[in-house]
Amino acid sequence: TRCSGAFLFGGVMVEAMKGKNGLEEREYSEAEFQELAKLYERTMSSISQGEIVKGRVVHIGESYVAVDIGFKSEGAIPISEFPNIKELKVGDDVEVYLESVENKDGQLILSRKRADFMRVWERVVKAFETGEVLTGRCVRRTKGGIVVDLLGIDAFLPGSQIDVRPVRDFDAFIGREMEFRVVKVNHPSENVVVSHKVLVEEELAGQRKMILESLEKGQILEGHAK
Repeated sequence: TRCSGAFLFGGVMVEAMKGKNGLEEREYSEAEFQELAKLYERTMSSISQGEIVKGRVVHIGESYVAVDIGFKSEGAIPISEFPNIKELKVGDDVEVYLESVENKDGQLILSRKRADFMRVWERVVKAFETGEVLTGRCVRRTKGGIVVDLLGIDAFLPGSQIDVRPVRDFDAFIGREMEFRVVKVNHPSENVVVSHKVLVEEELAGQRKMILESLEKGQILEGHAK
């Protein structure tokens, strides 16, 4: 092929070829062309849409950050997606989410915000699978329950899962940090449901077991009439 100007091919900068405009002209040999094609194919096979990849910051503009992930072109990410933009500098390695290899304009679409979300999502899914207890903050009331900030993503706490006793005033919990267990994860819609009630039930069950194990026939105990 013939072209003028420099271009990035498979992550390798290729020198410009020049034609009738007075610039030097060069044609690639079959061996050179095959080598460049292999480089391009390796780049394509190592990068998949919908994955978190590591890139390098090559430019920081007023409204965007250009990131090179070793593809045939760079991706421009809105500067608003970098909370630590004042600390970011050219040459830094960053994790980004590959949303699209090529949009309708032929551009590579990357997202820093989506990469951060996916890392938290993986952590939440793991907690769901292992039963790990996570700490979250009740941020606002919604229909039927409370929205919880769980490691930076929104999770739903149904009113029936707040406590073992019925809760009528959801507003009393807004702003409070509580412990939760993830009880449901919906992958297609990326929804998370949490429960505080199951932790209270487990604690009460543990206390009941301890009391029953310590009881002996003939003991004299104090109690409250209910």
